[in-house]
Amino acid sequence: MKRVILVVLLVAIAGVAGIVRSHSIRVASISELPQIINGESDQSGETREEIRKSYDLSPGARVEVSGINGAVKVETSDSKTAEVYIERTGKSREALNRRKVTIQSSPTSLTIHGEEGDVGFFARFFCSNPSERVTLRLPRQISLLTKGVNGSVIVGELEGAVEVYGVNGKVDIGQASGSAQFKGINGNISVALKQIENEGVRIAGVNGNIELRLDSGVNADLEAHGMNGSVRSDLPEVQVQKSDHGNKYYAHIGSGGSQISVAGVNGNVRLTRAMTVSTGITTEHREPESQIKSELQ
Repeated sequence: MKRVILVVLLVAIAGVAGIVRSHSIRVASISELPQIINGESDQSGETREEIRKSYDLSPGARVEVSGINGAVKVETSDSKTAEVYIERTGKSREALNRRKVTIQSSPTSLTIHGEEGDVGFFARFFCSNPSERVTLRLPRQISLLTKGVNGSVIVGELEGAVEVYGVNGKVDIGQASGSAQFKGINGNISVALKQIENEGVRIAGVNGNIELRLDSGVNADLEAHGMNGSVRSDLPEVQVQKSDHGNKYYAHIGSGGSQISVAGVNGNVRLTRAMTVSTGITTEHREPESQIKSELQ
């Protein structure tokens, strides 16, 4: 009887060992798959997909980037061509299908929009979503709108207006002209303003510090209220005054006129002088041209 029990135990142990061994072999074989891009898995087990497009835009065109689950980088030049490079990554082909990115273009507009794909209830709430990394090279003479970006927004020098809404990351604008709007930003903001027109500059709902880099020809009046922080000026000709009633700040810049409105900020506001390209400072806020070219090739 003892021999029978011993034989049964040995058979059971051998069976368990075989299951563990076969499982280990299957895991190892998956991790050793070769790297394949454009919708297949790489050595890290992720699936990657690339989108490369180019479009002609007329001066003054409007570019909109929205619903992106990742960082957005924009380089600008004097060309009339918009080059688009989007890299999408996910744990599997199925994960990539949980989101989609659409592109619409005309001579006067370019729209890049990310949104949830046609997935079921369980996948929508319990499965991981893929991420996107958007890299654009745009004509300098455009206006730009970005909204709903789960990542940083880094933009070069524009000869147009900028609107940035609902960003979970830092925002850095190399240059904007005319007007600028920032709302619902969870991160620091740094923007250079070449000139401010009637629409002015409006900043609201920011959880981070704000740096306004002002051109020497900017004329504006700044008013800030509802802040958990302070306003200070590094410009010797601009003095910041604080109201005796409430946490309100005022500053008269140049001859005044256009409005810079700041409200609902959990951080500090700093006024500095915008540097020209010749100083080398502006390039700190832009991706190297060679890097952008390599990403678009």
